[in-house]
Amino acid sequence: MKFRGLARLAFQVLAFSVLAACTAAQTGTPRQTGAPRAYEPEVWQGGKDVVWVPMARERVEKMLDLAKLTPKDFVMDLGSGDGITVIAAAKRGARAMGVEFNPDLVAYSRRQAERAGVADKTVFVQGDLFEADLSRATVITLFLLDDINLKLRPALLALKPGTRILSNTFRMGDWEPDASEPAPPSCSNWCRLYLWVVPSPVEGTWRSPQGDLVLKQQYQRITGTLGSGALAAALLNGRLNGDQIRFKAGGVEYRGRVKGELIEGTATTDGGIRLWKAARGM
Repeated sequence: MKFRGLARLAFQVLAFSVLAACTAAQTGTPRQTGAPRAYEPEVWQGGKDVVWVPMARERVEKMLDLAKLTPKDFVMDLGSGDGITVIAAAKRGARAMGVEFNPDLVAYSRRQAERAGVADKTVFVQGDLFEADLSRATVITLFLLDDINLKLRPALLALKPGTRILSNTFRMGDWEPDASEPAPPSCSNWCRLYLWVVPSPVEGTWRSPQGDLVLKQQYQRITGTLGSGALAAALLNGRLNGDQIRFKAGGVEYRGRVKGELIEGTATTDGGIRLWKAARGM
């Protein structure tokens, strides 16, 4: 029975081969020569940290719009997959790098960049996204998972204030986004986009002509007081946007720029605008 089964299988394979050859002859379809096919990524293929799912081109463009990308930016896409985000950024004039663990996807992305005519503005490296040097980036793009974003969060918060972080669908735990792009009606999966701007670290006590500025910080949100003793006023609407700080206290609106250990800006009241500054240890 076993032999008969093998013989039957061999006959079926032979018959199929003959049928395929006849079909190719009738339709003009070239016969396979046995040459290896060029690598093409497959949806849901496994990876080190996540499976690969392609990001829709329209969502890529919206993500770059949300970042307000300029040709002066340096974009890093962590888990760059097929390279679509890196290539789209380069087409807008930015320099861009993709970090991808799968060497086949790295090679594929390089070929795609060549075809798109942006190989001179793109770099694709094979490596672990948790070990990548992010210090050059002004924009970082992600399409990973919530838990991976959380693992990356300390490194992202340590970047230069003003660095923009963008993610498709997945968030950063209790670090609320600064902006978002809702899913369009035509999109059902992996559609919502989020933007975070790395804030300056400002928590602590600053000295100012108006008294001590005591700041408490929760990412881009700040609370605290300005003034001394019983005259100290609570901060209202305190917020950071990168190195830009703003808050209200005692009926005055304060805006400024954080420059390391110094904040310089303006204080606005109904009576006009005056210069204002605060410093650590002033």
